[in-house]
Amino acid sequence: MQERGEIADLVERLDGLRTRLDDSRVFLDLSVEAGGDPDSDHEAERLTEEVEAALEELERLRMLSGPHDNSNAIVTIKPGAGGTESQDWASMLYRMYLRYCDRKDWHVDVMDYQAGDEAGLTKAEIVVTGPWVFGLLKAESGVHRLVRISPFDSNKRRHTSFAAVTVVPEVDDDIDIEVKESDLRVDTYRASGAGGQHVNRTDSAVRLTHLPTGVVVACQAERSQHKNRATAMKLLKSKLYEAELRRREADAAESHAAQSAVNFGSQIRSYVLHPYKQIKDLRTGVTVGNVDAVLDGDLDRFVEAFLLQEGDGELIEDIE
Repeated sequence: MQERGEIADLVERLDGLRTRLDDSRVFLDLSVEAGGDPDSDHEAERLTEEVEAALEELERLRMLSGPHDNSNAIVTIKPGAGGTESQDWASMLYRMYLRYCDRKDWHVDVMDYQAGDEAGLTKAEIVVTGPWVFGLLKAESGVHRLVRISPFDSNKRRHTSFAAVTVVPEVDDDIDIEVKESDLRVDTYRASGAGGQHVNRTDSAVRLTHLPTGVVVACQAERSQHKNRATAMKLLKSKLYEAELRRREADAAESHAAQSAVNFGSQIRSYVLHPYKQIKDLRTGVTVGNVDAVLDGDLDRFVEAFLLQEGDGELIEDIE
């Protein structure tokens, strides 16, 4: 009945668009018969613009039709091999996603942040809350490659760095994922960073290791160890749920390469800052010259191209 209701709503919306287009044609005919009528022309233009806006909204809903696209998302960022250089690149990606979330008015909770010894980070994990979060952010899951003159190299040589981004949907509380206590290793430790004396002087941070799968999650966002454990358990269930989904869909995953396991030999996007400035998505072919805007969170063109490619199978676009 729910599916029937959704289809009926879609048919009703399409019928409404057809009616508006018919009305627009009537106004144009009236204008032609009158030898030109500004009021009729304006009304026809208004109706046509309304139809275009409504079609764009329907196209967005078509692209975001996955079972979890309207779920919140858990985003994890890890640097690849390369020490400080890759850790700094991971922190640049972390900042980029925070800016992107801010543009979308999404709420971000930092579940885990481990700073690098000299610069950057060794791991960051955030939970992003808002409408269609997973449906949009899933386009970012994969390996990101950076080419630049390293600020950590006194000889000013060009370096290539990698960082992995994984995005999984947050599991709702009503989804039953069984996690046995005997399958868990629980470690507590003192949280790092800001948070006050209580956070820094007590073992409030919690790390859960799921022994059968090797999945590790951590949370240090709350002052209470109990709250951190509850949040970490929710993160763990989400990751186990996503792993089970991937296992079941493995046979059909050949046409969805972006959903395959992340490894540092299959980057999805290349960011070049030297000798020229350009960012290219290797899945869709979208190329952007305004590197600063992208690193400041302007990801819409990459995300939309990925979603269109998922729906249509092909999209190549060059953007200066």
